[in-house]
Amino acid sequence: MQYRSLGRTGIQVSPYALGTLMFATSMGNTPEDSARIIHRALDAGINFIDTADAYGDSEDVVGRALTGRRDSVVLATKFGRPTGQDPNQRGASRRWIITAAENSLRRLRTDHIDLYQLHRPDPDTDIEETLAALTDLIRSGKVRAIGASQTPASDIVEAQWVADRRGLARFSTEQPPYSILNRGIEREILPTTQRFGMGTLVWGPLGQGLLTGRVRKNQHNDLRRAGMFHHLTDERRLDVVEQLVLLAEQAGLPMTHLAMAFTIAHPGVTTALLGVRTMSHLDGLLAGLDVTLTDDVLDRIDEIVPPGTDVGTLDQAYQPPALENPNLRRRPLTGRAAA
Repeated sequence: MQYRSLGRTGIQVSPYALGTLMFATSMGNTPEDSARIIHRALDAGINFIDTADAYGDSEDVVGRALTGRRDSVVLATKFGRPTGQDPNQRGASRRWIITAAENSLRRLRTDHIDLYQLHRPDPDTDIEETLAALTDLIRSGKVRAIGASQTPASDIVEAQWVADRRGLARFSTEQPPYSILNRGIEREILPTTQRFGMGTLVWGPLGQGLLTGRVRKNQHNDLRRAGMFHHLTDERRLDVVEQLVLLAEQAGLPMTHLAMAFTIAHPGVTTALLGVRTMSHLDGLLAGLDVTLTDDVLDRIDEIVPPGTDVGTLDQAYQPPALENPNLRRRPLTGRAAA
């Protein structure tokens, strides 16, 4: 396994990281099954594990599985998504950050978190409030580095400026979605993270299931989520998948290996998260660790999905308030005319 620097933190991480959303018992795995998958990943050289307080009991499952192996793992978790009905059990306020961190430390059975990340932007909280609370966690020794997820480029810049001007810890990482099908972050997000020397953890490298080869146009598939998410039945995305299937065959690669090798080939990507649920899923991906895509293959991918473009939108992708709320992009009816 070749390791990469996580931004400017000095922490070395594997190009593949283990995402643990699927390890929540509500997803069908037992804690014992999940522990075996985690141990298999660690034995293969993966040293980076990412979880979140909003992933059901995933943190608890991960904490148990890392008993005796915690010191060799770069452990990341996230806060900010709702974890209960209380309106203050979410977001990026100091009040919630401190409480959420203590809760995660307890569930993870550890005295520190290597990377603590804001799960989604919180437009209702001043970024200085958030960074000040996270800085205190770093100074207390409970957190080693901080990051964010799905942050617009302008907000990444603002957070860096605020940290510099206020003498606060800065976000060292960003976690956006990225795959052959969703390359939008190449336009602004990746150039911005590279400019500030940030590490980038990308999620959804297999297109949330579309780049596994199990979902094909006009064919039945056994993917459990196929009937739940629009992006898995989007005709535009399925048309592109058919072209990628042919390219993978011509390159002599499984579809999953083509997809994973693509994501980590970008110089702005530090690591790609594997969202596996079974041991066979993990073993299939580990078999592609040594795959290197040639320029010819990457050029062909660029022809199918031009750089910096998205084929459709992921259902789980963050949408800024101005895109979700029509009132933020429409003047009152009486003020829309020019005359």
